[in-house]
Amino acid sequence: MNVHTQQFMIAGAVGQLECALDLPDPEQFAQPIGLALVAHPHPLYGGTMDNKVAQTLARTFIALGYATVRMNFRGVGKSEGVHDTGGGETDDMELLLAHMRQQYPDLPLALSGFSFGTFVQAQLQQRLIAQGKPAKRLALVGTAAGKWPMPQVPADTILIHGELDDTIPLQQVFDWARPQDIPVIVIPGADHFFHRRLPHIKNLIAGMWHMGQ
Repeated sequence: MNVHTQQFMIAGAVGQLECALDLPDPEQFAQPIGLALVAHPHPLYGGTMDNKVAQTLARTFIALGYATVRMNFRGVGKSEGVHDTGGGETDDMELLLAHMRQQYPDLPLALSGFSFGTFVQAQLQQRLIAQGKPAKRLALVGTAAGKWPMPQVPADTILIHGELDDTIPLQQVFDWARPQDIPVIVIPGADHFFHRRLPHIKNLIAGMWHMGQ
């Protein structure tokens, strides 16, 4: 993402996985105040950890003071293996979390994702809840409701969606969020990839992140 991005590989169940770590500005944060994992959109449709929305999410958490890590899912970039419809990708994200916990064992955890990445992160949160160590909060953009079997998410999850999203129609997100009584933030005129509206994502999450904490 920038000259300070630290590229590294971790061993996954089906091969090596390509990852990238960015740290907050040391002039603003002597140490990171949290750990954030960012998940990218669907691998079979060009999704990578360098996707513009994924990078926007990463920059948002870096600015909030979080050590922020992304991963190329199976079969993307230098990551080995093949797409596994979400199950294997969730396994890999859990391995990435375990790897990062070796460096940052006690920092509050944020899970964030875009499109298919929201499905992975929501599944990971369910696993963490079952283990008694859930993420502090989730930020999901272009939530994959109706595309994949999205599990429930915590009530304080930040949900952002484009009004004109024709990949994941807004109505499907409403139908998924309604029984959970979770608000959905709609960006007027935005399509699935938030062309020319990426700053709204950063501003909304940054403004809401610590509310109610």
